[in-house]
Amino acid sequence: MSGGDASAVEGPLEGYHHETYVIPLPDAASEDEDDEDADPVRAKCRSPRGELLWFDRRCFVSEEQLLQALQGRITGVPGLIEVGEIRLQRFIEGRTLGSRYAAGRMVPEPVLDQILSLFRQLIHVSPGSLNAERRCLPEDRAEDGDSVGFLEGLVRFAEERVYRDNLDSFEGLFGALGVDGDSFGKLRKNVVVPGLAERPFCLLHADLHRENFVLDRTSRLWTIDWELAMFGDPLYDLATHLYLMRYPVEQERRLTERWCATAEAIRPSSTKGWQDDLPRLLDFKRAQSVFTDVIRATQILDNGGAFSWRRWPIEARRVQRVLARAAVPLGFDKVPSVRTVAASLLDWHRLRGTRTS
Repeated sequence: MSGGDASAVEGPLEGYHHETYVIPLPDAASEDEDDEDADPVRAKCRSPRGELLWFDRRCFVSEEQLLQALQGRITGVPGLIEVGEIRLQRFIEGRTLGSRYAAGRMVPEPVLDQILSLFRQLIHVSPGSLNAERRCLPEDRAEDGDSVGFLEGLVRFAEERVYRDNLDSFEGLFGALGVDGDSFGKLRKNVVVPGLAERPFCLLHADLHRENFVLDRTSRLWTIDWELAMFGDPLYDLATHLYLMRYPVEQERRLTERWCATAEAIRPSSTKGWQDDLPRLLDFKRAQSVFTDVIRATQILDNGGAFSWRRWPIEARRVQRVLARAAVPLGFDKVPSVRTVAASLLDWHRLRGTRTS
């Protein structure tokens, strides 16, 4: 690759966790060797962003190793290409679902069918049936079916790794927005203490949103970015998907009904107690977003050491909406106004020395 055409390299592509470049591999074989119109073979080359804050648990040591284990079990996952001693993911040619159908818009039924097919295949993959090395310690893994233990682990990660580990930098900002150490006690009281039904664990993608789905030129759906995959409560994958996708109300209802029918047919008891537990899992996602989105907003507003006045009102409104959605699970007495959020974000940057003039 050292002698290749640098102009043929595409990137960096947008992404929170990595800088991603797409490189052509002219000597690699296409999956459609007999198709003269087949897309050229390109691969993704990624490197983690510097000083990155991780907001989610990671279960597997290597995304590429996981994808290798999923070949033949999950359709529509990126293939792998060996380049010397390096294993790269094949770049999926197409457009993200979000670029065609933005959040809040209805998803075409043929696409919905493929999303349900993905869930069906995920539920088939049980703990212990996948040959991929895991990074999480055994003591941090909930027992198969222990939905309460699984959710408590997610709450604990948010409390310890996202909130407490960042208090030196963000305690004042969180406090100004009404979030403190007691918020997690209120969250547990609302989503964990009531209890959840036991459901058999399966593989979860855990990040199924519109930018992680790619439609190729034949309208085949591909699922990318598996680095947050884990084993756990199948209903959590549905809750995360619904929260991130923002389907229209009627389509969300129909998808939920179809997911329940699919999950129960594949593995009985996968939907046990879903009517009570799905709202609790959605409440957890709303609360989780407060901690992640507040921190991300501060990063977005830092434009190379200068405050982004252009993004300021946008981020203030977005954070205020997130706080409003999480008011019940986090037990807010009062939701901060957009004006309060905007002032708090600006004050935080001024205290940090960000240029605001």
